[in-house]
Amino acid sequence: MGTKQTIRSLAALAAAGLALTACGSTSSSSSAAGSGSDCTAGQKIAFLGATTGDAGALGLNMVGGIKLALDDYNKAHSDCTIALKIYDSQGNPEKATPLATQIVGDDSIVALVGPGFSGESLATGKTFNAAGLPSISPSATNVTITQQGWTTWHRVIGNDSAQGAAVAKYLQNTAKAKKVFVVADDSDYGKGLASYVKDGLGSLVTGTDNVATGQTDFSATVTAVKASGADAMFYGGYYPEAGLLAKQLRQGGYTGLFMSGDGSEDPAFVAAAGAQAANGAILTAPAGPAPADFNAKYKALIGSPAGLYSTQSFDATNIILAGLDAGNTSHADLNTFIGGYTGDGVSGPIAFDSKGDIKQSTIFAYKVAGGKLDTANPTPIK
Repeated sequence: MGTKQTIRSLAALAAAGLALTACGSTSSSSSAAGSGSDCTAGQKIAFLGATTGDAGALGLNMVGGIKLALDDYNKAHSDCTIALKIYDSQGNPEKATPLATQIVGDDSIVALVGPGFSGESLATGKTFNAAGLPSISPSATNVTITQQGWTTWHRVIGNDSAQGAAVAKYLQNTAKAKKVFVVADDSDYGKGLASYVKDGLGSLVTGTDNVATGQTDFSATVTAVKASGADAMFYGGYYPEAGLLAKQLRQGGYTGLFMSGDGSEDPAFVAAAGAQAANGAILTAPAGPAPADFNAKYKALIGSPAGLYSTQSFDATNIILAGLDAGNTSHADLNTFIGGYTGDGVSGPIAFDSKGDIKQSTIFAYKVAGGKLDTANPTPIK
């Protein structure tokens, strides 16, 4: 996970405005943090992402992490609490676009945790950048997002280039695959990740195919995978389609390895595929499991275990809160603070490069065994 620091110490540090150090920022000294002198009543942090629809489970994981960070902070700042405002895009870029306009039009919103997905990030980044609204995504991984020149966009998770290279390494060195078939959905995330997997595999790629989000009949893809003689296949996309594809592949007689990325790394993948078809699947993610003490505290507040992106959302929120606590009340000052932020979060070491990408990220391989996704014991891909 990149840190041995416990959630208790992190929460205490965040409450004191000392969770991480902002190198070169224009923030005031931490001795004034929590004094209330810079308090602005009614301040909010926004979340933009899916909380309903097919991708809602992933978005709710993020919301849980934000709520936990705010709960810790507000208990220590009862004189000036900060609220959360949720904008449910269902992960759809078209739905996210008008929501972004609403967010930047609300003067009470000081920063954004999100967007949660790559497509909506690409669709809304220009709006947030023009408004100067600082944002930290816990989960959007498309490489091109940080190539747009947006100075307010950051992410606390490794991008698709890093994950794609790790997937290719796993297929070659661990799975010992000889022929790999690569399938991508039509999302910016799925296409991007699959392209980096193909690049890493080179001549091992024996065939490719494209499917659509929302598709339910994968018979043509099943036929192509089987005809290719592939002993492994990779799917770039999200768990609703990944689960159905895995199910139909097994029903069609495919016996090779099924592998997918973080868009599928959720128990909902097993539910969609069925336990028997899901068994043996490898799902990668640029995120490790939540530490036990974090998970216990999360479950006590949220009522369910932490999931993929919960720790990243917690860390993203605490970065914003530390900046506010240090007196960075303007968008420009808070954005400068975020850009210079460095330290250890629950999700691992955090520091941003000049484009807003996290500098260091470990990719993990999760396995489905016994009809369940083992979220507690992933293998770091080295």
